[in-house]
Amino acid sequence: MPREHLAATHLHVLRPHRHLLSHGVLAALAFTTPVFAVLYWLTIPAGSWIVVLSAHVALLLVFGLLVAGFFGTSIAVSTQGLRERGFLGSARTTAVDQIGSILLIEVARDSALDTQPNLFVCGHDGSLLVRMRGQYWSRENMELVAETLDLPVKTITRSLTLRELRRSRPDLLYWFERFRVIG
Repeated sequence: MPREHLAATHLHVLRPHRHLLSHGVLAALAFTTPVFAVLYWLTIPAGSWIVVLSAHVALLLVFGLLVAGFFGTSIAVSTQGLRERGFLGSARTTAVDQIGSILLIEVARDSALDTQPNLFVCGHDGSLLVRMRGQYWSRENMELVAETLDLPVKTITRSLTLRELRRSRPDLLYWFERFRVIG
């Protein structure tokens, strides 16, 4: 579906939770600040601090790319379909006639008590086209996608653990979620 066709109708552009960026930046600062402070403290007297500075600048460039990736992540939805732009810049457009079903499932991590909504947009063959995970997208955004696409949403009334979902519908999970980790 051409980009202009998707934009021809009323378009909603959805973004992931903003707090993810601030939490990521704080975590990066909490880890790197003491490490680089010690490295500078050890290398400045020896005169080899330029290597540390080079590594520090390289790491800051990587962080800059990650922040740019966060700001580029979006889901644009209209009555014609949706366009997902991923964290690494990949874009995928799905026309509404390619969508066979929409599932809304509360998913709990295997050993967690709390659940998060997950919206699965599937093709006519049941294959996953787009997934919105509650840790990244708000429930309101998920409801807006379903409402804008104007397709019936099948809501699973009981929450499922990741293990149950892995057993019953592994095709809905990302490749790294399909494998049980130790524990």
